[in-house]
Parts: sequence; C-alpha cells; structure tokens
Amino acid sequence: MFVRSIEIELEKWASGVYRKPLVLRGARQVGKTTIVNKFGETFDNYLYVNIEKSNAKELIESTDDVKKLMTILFLYCNITKKNGRTLLFLDEIQASSHALSLLRYFYEDVPEIYVIAAGSLLETMLDKHISLPVGRVEYLAIHPCSFIEYLTAIGEGRFVDLLRTASLPEAFHTEMVQHFKVYALIGGMPEVVARYAANRDIVGLSKVYNQLLNAYKNDVKKYAETNTQANVIRYILEEGWAFSGQTITLGSFADSPYKARETSEAFRTLNKAMLLELVYPTTNIIMPAVSDLKKSPKLFWLDAGLVNYAARIQKEYILHKDLMDTWRGMAAEQIVAQEIKALFSEVGVKRNYWMRNKRGSTAEVDFVFVHDGRIIPIEVKSGHNAHLKSIHQFMNDTNHDIAVRIWSGNYSIDKVKTIAGKEFRLVNLPFYMISALPVIIDGL
Repeated sequence: MFVRSIEIELEKWASGVYRKPLVLRGARQVGKTTIVNKFGETFDNYLYVNIEKSNAKELIESTDDVKKLMTILFLYCNITKKNGRTLLFLDEIQASSHALSLLRYFYEDVPEIYVIAAGSLLETMLDKHISLPVGRVEYLAIHPCSFIEYLTAIGEGRFVDLLRTASLPEAFHTEMVQHFKVYALIGGMPEVVARYAANRDIVGLSKVYNQLLNAYKNDVKKYAETNTQANVIRYILEEGWAFSGQTITLGSFADSPYKARETSEAFRTLNKAMLLELVYPTTNIIMPAVSDLKKSPKLFWLDAGLVNYAARIQKEYILHKDLMDTWRGMAAEQIVAQEIKALFSEVGVKRNYWMRNKRGSTAEVDFVFVHDGRIIPIEVKSGHNAHLKSIHQFMNDTNHDIAVRIWSGNYSIDKVKTIAGKEFRLVNLPFYMISALPVIIDGL
C-alpha cells in the first residue's frame, strides 16, 4: 500500500457540501478497488458490495427503496451499524443497470450516505442501453501511478513536495534522472510499482505485465459487439503497442487488412476502456484548443511499462543513457503523455498536439497544455533553444509568452527571442518535474 494522489480528491469529495454519488472511471487494474477499500477505513461504517457476485446483484435488484436497501446491505456485509459516517462502495456496477439507476435515489433519498461506484468495464457498457443519472452523480478519473506516486512507493517521498513546487536543489538532479528512467521503464501500473518497490527486481515484473495484457485481451469479448470488431480489437492489443507515440493511419493500421471504419470503431472502444487515447492535433494557437479530426492522430497507451514490455523495447533503456535517445524518442513522448494525463483527475480531459495550419508547413509541437485560458506549447526535446523551430513559429503568433521544453537537463527559465523578434519565456522542465507544470505556469 502506498499513497495515491486521488486520495486527496476523495477527501475533498467527502467533505463537499453538495456531495453526490461518485463514479470512479479508469482502466482495469489501475487501483480503483484498492484505493476505495483504503479510503473506507476512514469511515465508521464501510460496506463493500461486488455486484458481479450473483447474490449481491439479486439483493441490489430486489428493491427501488434505497432506505430499505441499506438495511439489507448491512446484513449482507455482516456489519453492525455504528453511529457516524457510512460509505457504500458498489464495485463492478456495470453488472447491473438497476444499480446504476439507483444512484439518483441515493442522492435524493439518503444524501447522508456516502456512495462510490466503479467498474472495470463500465466505460464500454455506457453505450449499451446503460446510462448514468444526469446531474445526480459526479466523476473522478483514476490513472496509473505518476512519477511522484512512484517515488512515494519506493520510499523516496521526501522529494515529492519539492518536485511539485519546482524547488528541488540541483544537487539531486542526477539522482532524480535515474529514478525517472526506472519509472519510465517499468511504468505506473500499481501492481508493478508495488512489486518493484518490494523487490527492486525488474526482470521479475514480466509475469505481472503478461497477466495484465492477457486480462485486457480476455475482455475483448465483453467490449465487442460483433466478431469482426472483436478481431480488430484483438489485433490492436497484439500489434498496436509498437506504435506508441507515433502518428498513425486508421485504414490498414499496422499493416492489417482492416478498413478505417472498422479500426476507428475498435480504437473508440479501447479509448472508452481507457486503455489508450488517439491524440489529435489542434491547429489553434489561441483558445479554444479544438481537435482537428480530419488529421492523423498520435497513439498513446495508458502505461509506458506495458508498452515497453509488449513492444519488446525494455533493453533500449539499458543501451541509452538519455531517455531522449530511447526508441527514437518515442519512449520519452509516451511517458510525457502519461505524466500530463496524470495532472488531471477530471473525466474526459483530452490531450492534443499542435500542427501549423499552413500549406507546405511541417511545423509541429509534441503537446499543448491548456491552462488558465492559454494554449501552451510543449516540446520534448534536447539541444539548444534555437533548434526549437516549431515552438518559435507557435510563439510568433500566440497571445502569451510561455513555452515549455521537457528534457533531461536542469530546471530553468530562459528568455528567448524568435527570428521575428518576439520575446518569450521558455521553461526548461526536467522529466521528473512534470508534476510542477501547473504551479510553474501560475507563477509566471
């Protein structure tokens, strides 16, 4: 057990005046059940109900009266009710559309009960005649462990506050670079992080990766509605890891025989399952950052460790000292995408990269970060500031003066001038300090 950042968000939810039943959304095996079980220890009464168990489902579906149901569930969980706060956790809630509909009645009829719902396949079930009560629930997204969560797990939590506030002394730079390199190699799946924290054995993690990948493949029949769709999803789960960080085409993806329409539907399904995201470009430099769905997307998976294992590139981390040189820079883009995603606990936050909307132009920036009404360009690149040509082109036309370069060097903020004469501030951000990005930008 180690501290997860989402625990702070759960505490905020529990203390909210207008609290609603909370739906946790995230891929399988990112720690939803473990986190809520731990959170439940802070309550006077904690009821854990796994709706996939037939007797639990039968009890849940036996009544619409949530006050009566609470009495039944105390009996089911064999818990004598104490005075104080009660947390009810409805796990695998996608197994019962009735349970989903009950969430509104918990909100309306027993608001004193704290209710959390989650399900490993909930994301893909929401389009199949199952809907959540609009305006009666709230959401939080759970992702794989971030770098600061990894540090906590391996006993290096003393660095966390310094990293979040971008105040880590340069004397610790080399140590942090090494820690981040290991994190980028093994990834952030909670079981992987916990195993590594206990044994410091990277080779021994292969069994965990294999089990996780097989679990995702075994879920295909639950995701897919047709045999063709199942075959396409299975193909993506077999071959798609090697395309992480790359711009892809949907038709004939990975030399497959599948058409764009078939592949697109399969990717949408895996995106709903939160196993991957197709990151589309925006051509805007001023808000809003609208995705241009006519252009080719980049593929990013939920976790770098799974990518490294499935694509068989783990040895690359040993061969190269700098993460920028690993797997032609794709490894760096995957882990940066993952760290940017971890900055948000809101559901539905999308990532974008930037592409210049001008005929003949090849200008492209790896990511954009939308913050405080600004679209901020982010390049994952080493080298001299003059080589950041795409950022210079972006900054020439935007309405602010902040750009970010993520690299293996030290943290600094440079004053830079484009060829056209516009001055801007370039934040040189080490990989290990991505968690500080919002704080840094707020301070500029």
